[in-house]
Amino acid sequence: MICFDHLPQFVTVTNLNWLPVLEYDYHKEILIEALRKRCLEEQVTIYAFVIMPNHFHAIWQLHDGIIKANFQRDLLKFTSRSLLNFMKMNDHSLLHKLKVKAADRNYQVWERNSLSVDLFSENVFLQKLDYLHNNPLQPKWQLATVPEAYRWSSASFYETDKSEFDFLTHYRK
Repeated sequence: MICFDHLPQFVTVTNLNWLPVLEYDYHKEILIEALRKRCLEEQVTIYAFVIMPNHFHAIWQLHDGIIKANFQRDLLKFTSRSLLNFMKMNDHSLLHKLKVKAADRNYQVWERNSLSVDLFSENVFLQKLDYLHNNPLQPKWQLATVPEAYRWSSASFYETDKSEFDFLTHYRK
C-alpha cells in the first residue's frame, strides 16, 4: 500500500432516506467523474469502490495535507449539485423526495453522517475490499452473479487488472 500520513479508509455514503438516487447510470457517472477529478488533482488514491442504488462504498487514502472533513464535504457538495441540476433538467421523479426544509438548502442528496473507518491492517483492508465487491451480490440487491460482472465496481479491476475506471490504484502497488 502507498504510504501517506492518512490511513486508508473504508467509506460509506448513503442517499437521503436511502432513496435510489444512484440507481440511474448517468447519476453513477456523475459520482465517477467526481472521484476521477479528485484523483487527478492528487487529493486521494482510490483503491476500490462500488456504487449501489442508494449508497456507495469506497476504499480511499487521502494524500498528505488533505483534510478529511473538507474533502468529504467538497465531494458530496459537488456531486449533490451536479445530481440535482441533472434531475431538475430532466424533471426526475425522485426530485420531490429530496426536498427538505432546511435553512441552508432546498434539496438534500446525501445523508449527513457518512461512515468512515480507518483500515489499520492489511487483514482489515482485505475484509472491507471483499465486503465492498460482494455487495451487489447480496440477496437484497442481486445486481450480478459474480462481483466482476457488476460494472459499477472495482471488482473487475482486481480480477483482470484492467478497468474502464482509470483512476483506480491496486492496493499492492
